[in-house]
Amino acid sequence: MSRIGKNPVVVPDKVEVKVDGGHVSVKGPNGQLEHTFNDTVSIEMNGKEVTVKPVNDSIPSRSMWGTARSLINNMVVGVSEGFTKTLEFNGVGYKAVSQGQVLVLSLGYSHPINYELPAGISAKVTKNVIDISGANKELVGFVAAKVRSFRPPEPYKGKGVKYADEVIIRKAGKAGGKK
Repeated sequence: MSRIGKNPVVVPDKVEVKVDGGHVSVKGPNGQLEHTFNDTVSIEMNGKEVTVKPVNDSIPSRSMWGTARSLINNMVVGVSEGFTKTLEFNGVGYKAVSQGQVLVLSLGYSHPINYELPAGISAKVTKNVIDISGANKELVGFVAAKVRSFRPPEPYKGKGVKYADEVIIRKAGKAGGKK
């Protein structure tokens, strides 16, 4: 029995959910998200709740049960509240500027990196912090990981782009002594 899958997804007043077989579309103040699920789970709308049940007792059906419920919950939370990932960058001369849908990063390379943000994602830069936000949790996480991959943090001086809650374990430098 799935502990996550058996809980219904409660839909807030400002969010509208439509279920058509395996296709779920969620519309709210922050946008609209859609997802098509396979036929291993059945999705039903009961008033202001969405319930997910496995079609049968097979392993694929039971494994998709909690996953489908979590995806629907993330869609509802995304269109009502949204998701945000916070990145920090440290390094001499490192800077970032958000110009519309383009994030311009100067990360110590000989050229600036112009990263075009996908539709539905926005970036806000303050000092050495980049806030990436949007309604789609998967896309927000992907963009944050992509921006981090341009200059991952290094363990000696801590330079690079890291998540705000990430802890970088520092290494000792060269011992530098006589033999």
